[in-house]
Amino acid sequence: MTIKTAEVDEHTIQFSCDSARLWALIKENFRFVSFSKPADLSVTIQDGYGAPFAGFDVETQRTGHSVVYTRPDYRIESDPGFKQATIQVYDRLALKHALMNLYSSFIVFHNWGLMIHSSCVIDGGTAHMFSGTSGAGKSTAAQLSYPRPLLSDEASLLKITPDGVTVFNSPFRSDVSALAGGSPCPLASIQLLHQFPENRRDRLDKAAGLLQLMNKVFYWTNSPEEMAKVISLLKQLIEQVPVYDLYFQKSSAFWKLIS
Repeated sequence: MTIKTAEVDEHTIQFSCDSARLWALIKENFRFVSFSKPADLSVTIQDGYGAPFAGFDVETQRTGHSVVYTRPDYRIESDPGFKQATIQVYDRLALKHALMNLYSSFIVFHNWGLMIHSSCVIDGGTAHMFSGTSGAGKSTAAQLSYPRPLLSDEASLLKITPDGVTVFNSPFRSDVSALAGGSPCPLASIQLLHQFPENRRDRLDKAAGLLQLMNKVFYWTNSPEEMAKVISLLKQLIEQVPVYDLYFQKSSAFWKLIS
């Protein structure tokens, strides 16, 4: 059994895992720390559950003593306050998705912020987020942004307060290891991506921006109270950060519209 504590944004997670192949995913993307106090979230990871990936739909069940998320390839059971959780998975992909589900639920429960389907790049001391539908070019935009540091290539972690929005290095990665990620930065802009023959950037009004971002949040819930938190956090985000439609070619020239 491997037991280590990792730091994720402003929180700590204690991982317990007895599977070498699953632990490899944790080791590749999470930064471990020495920490004497109890972790904010304790997660036990177990191998040998379920069947291969068959779709993104997640079933949620809430009782007075637990919250359970199930998919054919994973099962998460947490206490209602998201202090302790057990994750059972089929493989590494299932573990990555389960960790994203659990951590997104954790930060929304604490009204800390949101996990958004996007890549995020640092330029000149501020962060710029690139989101869109599947295949819109989030990973492409991240690759074309090199050598600018990355904060995420799939799932951005946003701390949202009335005083500002900060993006933290995300361990929930697709291709690029999080261990080389940048330091936390204020979020300066959000780009909704559209691949196009020419580069253009059009600002959206706040209502349109909110509507477009609703389905970009990584979140699974059947709780009206928790969904109200998501909407409230999105509204705070939109009030403070401009949202743009970015039409771009597959070259780094689009940065001239942002920098």
